[in-house]
Amino acid sequence: MPHTSPPATQLQTPVALRRDGIVRLAHGVNAPLVAALRHPWVESIVRLSAVEDALAALHPLLSLTQVRARVVRVNDETASTKTFVLQPNALWLGAQAGQYVRVQMEIAGRRVERSYSLSSRPGSRHLAITVKRQDQGLVSRHLHDKVKVGDVLTISQALGEFSMPVDLPGKILLLSAGSGITPVMAMLRDLQGRRYQGDVVFLHVCHMPDDLIFARQLAAIAGEFAELSLVVHYSTAEGRFSPEALALEVPDLAQRSTWMCGPIGFMDVVAAYWHAQGLAAPLFSERFVAAPLLPSTAHGTPVQVSLLNGSATFTTQGTEPLLVQAERAGLSPKHGCRIGICRSCQCVKTSGTVENLQTGELSSTPNELIRLCVSMARSDVVLAL
Repeated sequence: MPHTSPPATQLQTPVALRRDGIVRLAHGVNAPLVAALRHPWVESIVRLSAVEDALAALHPLLSLTQVRARVVRVNDETASTKTFVLQPNALWLGAQAGQYVRVQMEIAGRRVERSYSLSSRPGSRHLAITVKRQDQGLVSRHLHDKVKVGDVLTISQALGEFSMPVDLPGKILLLSAGSGITPVMAMLRDLQGRRYQGDVVFLHVCHMPDDLIFARQLAAIAGEFAELSLVVHYSTAEGRFSPEALALEVPDLAQRSTWMCGPIGFMDVVAAYWHAQGLAAPLFSERFVAAPLLPSTAHGTPVQVSLLNGSATFTTQGTEPLLVQAERAGLSPKHGCRIGICRSCQCVKTSGTVENLQTGELSSTPNELIRLCVSMARSDVVLAL
């Protein structure tokens, strides 16, 4: 499990305080209206989804329940990485540096969701996500190839506990590799915006100069932020990055509170070194990795999976997750990571028994939240999708 710091309350500027007041007003007005629309009597006449569709037809940013954000700029960071600068509607509650949002969209008739770290400074007028194109990545390819200025995306509120405290330590190391630079860059921008007076080292690892995400911004910040020491390790020229290289670049490592994000292998090596050296300084990390799925104990007995609204029923007797089974039956449940992390496919199981393929636990509790991507039906099951 990653080490995470407790959520921090960001210092707010007068502009941020005014915006906070507007957001609170919007939520205060919306909440009773949404509650009324969800009342069974009202819902039998008009559904909230129909109201949302009508609002979107009037203006794409209008919503009672969803954060929608217009793309106001698209920046090419590298040949394979773009930053999407977004203007959110009044429902956006703001974020802490290091947090992420879930981007929801429909691609080829299927609702999908992916999590992307925010790269923008908290409290800024716009927010930004920085996306590296993945050759097999459905959503990243769609964002790179199809999304343009003026388009509107649906996003979640900010999520995650990878953040900095209000009371900052005197020495900080921001450590990243590859696209893991995204949340760490938001932290650097936050430190600069908060006029941090301590000593901060930003160490990033990538293959070559053309792969350095935020190259221009990092150079500009380094020129303005006297407390910052910027170190970039190019593995093609300097060799594979190692804990020994880390100790050489940051000789006072044991004295620095460190925030780290990058590929799993990179972070595992650093964490192992931290433990082996008995370093007392805290190491916080952001990891998007799931526990491995366990083999199911199911006997292959056919069971029925039904939707609560009666729209579909299908039979399953295999050991595959409910998400896979539902897709095979022609359904398109909302999903994201498919490995039990993002909770995009979470829904209510109103009845029946399911097996958690990460823990092996069986649960027959009615009206419980389950994740379709890591749950398998062990009896007849009813889902509220």
